[in-house]
Amino acid sequence: MTTVASAGARTVAGTRPDPATPSATAGLVELTAASNRARRRLVPRWLRRLAGPVILLLAWAVASGSGLLDAQLFPGPVQVARAAWNLIETGQLQANVGRSLIRVLEGTVLGIVIGVIIALAAGLTRIGEDLLDPVMQLFKAVPSFALTPLLIIWMGIDEAPKITLITIGVAIHIYINTYSGIRGVDSQLVEVARTLRASRRQLISQVILPGAMPNFLVGLRVGLSSAWLSLIFAESINATQGIGFLMQRAQTMLQFDVSLLIIFIYAAVGLLSYALVRFLERQLLGWRNGFQGV
Repeated sequence: MTTVASAGARTVAGTRPDPATPSATAGLVELTAASNRARRRLVPRWLRRLAGPVILLLAWAVASGSGLLDAQLFPGPVQVARAAWNLIETGQLQANVGRSLIRVLEGTVLGIVIGVIIALAAGLTRIGEDLLDPVMQLFKAVPSFALTPLLIIWMGIDEAPKITLITIGVAIHIYINTYSGIRGVDSQLVEVARTLRASRRQLISQVILPGAMPNFLVGLRVGLSSAWLSLIFAESINATQGIGFLMQRAQTMLQFDVSLLIIFIYAAVGLLSYALVRFLERQLLGWRNGFQGV
């Protein structure tokens, strides 16, 4: 009693409270959190996220300008920008990037549809799991790039094998993550829904699918990365247009500036794909309060 009274007297008098008391500790935590939030508001998050690539670009420019990098083997930013402008003037860059985007879009859409359908069939029923999961695990173990010669033999050298290769890579990642998400739904939630006499459709649409959505988006993120990786191999199949075609031609003609430009294009579209998935996460997972960092 004496200790509490004295602590209260010190607080009323305006002196600093004992840090050991719970109220003082909670106040310090809230003050620290408020300070961190204020510090983060000073610099917008999008600007902080751009800091890393900008620093890397500046380091590259400095190294090229100072002669640390051989301009013939590792061209600087100015040379790469000049190569990009030349390709834009001739229309080659737009045509080849556009062709690659169409291939990735078609293969990704097909991969998402196929992966989700198989994941639902295997995740919602035991018969589907027994029939489909071993097959998908088999495809997962086999590198899709190893299928390239067979796809050429079976489908020829047109667009079909290219899109199929991308579709397989996306479908596998979508299936693995969505199936894991369905089977990872808390069984207690399912039992509560059944206790409330929810129909099978309500159980799937209101409990299982929302619970599996985070895993689906993880699969989408990995699947988009796989799509662009598969594109490199897909466009090695007798392609006359596409980013991979530009890369092969640049390597043959020792155009290192164009090769670096293609690498940056791959990086840019990869970042855009990642930003798309993050946007979908904010829209679809607004109900989930995950850890946001300190």
